Amino acid sequence: MHSVLFIAHYFPPIGGAGVQRSVKFVRYLPEFGYRPIVVTGPGPSDDRWTPKDLALAKEVPSDIAIHRIPVPQPGPDAPWKRRMSSWLGIPSSFARWWVPSIIKAGEEALKREIPRIIFATMSPFESAIAAGTLSKRHSLPWVADLRDPWALDEMKVYTSRVHRWMDENRMFSALSSASAIVMNTPEATEVLVRRFPGLGKRIVTTITNGYDVEDFASELPARHDGKFRIVHSGYLHTEMGMDLRRKKNFHRFLGGAADGVDILTRSHFFLLKAIEGWIEDDPSAAREIELVFVGATTPGDERITEDRRLREIIRFTGYLPHDQSVEMVRTADLLFLPMHNLPPGRRSTIVPGKTYEYIAAGKPILAAVPDGDARDFLVKSGTAHLCRPDDQEAMKVVLKRAYSDWKTGKEGLRQDREYITRFERGDLASRLAQVFNRVLGG
Repeated sequence: MHSVLFIAHYFPPIGGAGVQRSVKFVRYLPEFGYRPIVVTGPGPSDDRWTPKDLALAKEVPSDIAIHRIPVPQPGPDAPWKRRMSSWLGIPSSFARWWVPSIIKAGEEALKREIPRIIFATMSPFESAIAAGTLSKRHSLPWVADLRDPWALDEMKVYTSRVHRWMDENRMFSALSSASAIVMNTPEATEVLVRRFPGLGKRIVTTITNGYDVEDFASELPARHDGKFRIVHSGYLHTEMGMDLRRKKNFHRFLGGAADGVDILTRSHFFLLKAIEGWIEDDPSAAREIELVFVGATTPGDERITEDRRLREIIRFTGYLPHDQSVEMVRTADLLFLPMHNLPPGRRSTIVPGKTYEYIAAGKPILAAVPDGDARDFLVKSGTAHLCRPDDQEAMKVVLKRAYSDWKTGKEGLRQDREYITRFERGDLASRLAQVFNRVLGG
């Protein structure tokens, strides 16, 4: 059994989408010959993106060593500091805390353990600096794992195209010391190699996100509420999308946002309009519709639901522990998967993490997604009704069809369960172990 120094900011008892990949790798890697030594932050904070989730903490094997930064994470910078950091490229308070703190915690871990390799899962992308530093000091190879494609992320909005170019240079520099780079979608891998051909000289591969079979193994009690339940799980991006639309001309002039990207579609904005249209066509349906948003929301997310007709059918659960969130997904009659919009033909480098658990649940999915891997995976799995992210008329058609299938008990989709199994977390951990073997020459 080899040891791997495992650097992860998002780790239990923190919950949320960013934690799933880390906790499942830590859980399953020992089956394939690698015992993680986790180096992480102090734990949950008041930030929306780092809620507490004790259910995930229970999934970490008891014999896994966890080394935590002993000092609290700093709070968010004041607005003026964020603007200055954005314009001048000055590291944030978080970055100035995270990099030296995680290096120090890593050094403490290395006094007690002797790993063969270092693994850093990102974001935060500053982890690459910490991993590179520890790698150089201790002559250990390191593997970079990008849960999002950093400066190649088409959803990321920069101050200007110059700032995007600067971040691309930082990305290339930080990843140049890695022995292997793991991206989480095939498209992101292709874009990385195309944009930075020099990085292609090392091991560059794709390991997607996925689902854990055990999360879907238990039997659920039958529902008898008589409701057609539509569920969205995870974060919405309403305010970010609204802000980008307001500043569209500003961003177009400075080039800080990707051409043609619309982030408002990665929210419930168009779904609500589609449901309004459906209810206008069939007022009686409103008595049987339940629209559930599972996850942390913002005032902006809730503000656009204030239409009285819709507010009566909408439920916001707030953040739920992962096991309860999966249960809500499994009890849905229709799952809603929204993504940002891109010009037709342009492929997204992103697949939302919820996609894989939606697919595993075996329930119909209303997938409002652009071209890219998410659309490809959904087509091959046979689990989704597809439309463009802003096509509310197509959404209305899907809603009516799925509702009709629910009323009549008809199976509206034919799933390919064999294809879906390729996203099982155990198999993904096996692929990561194979990357480690290649780096170590095994």
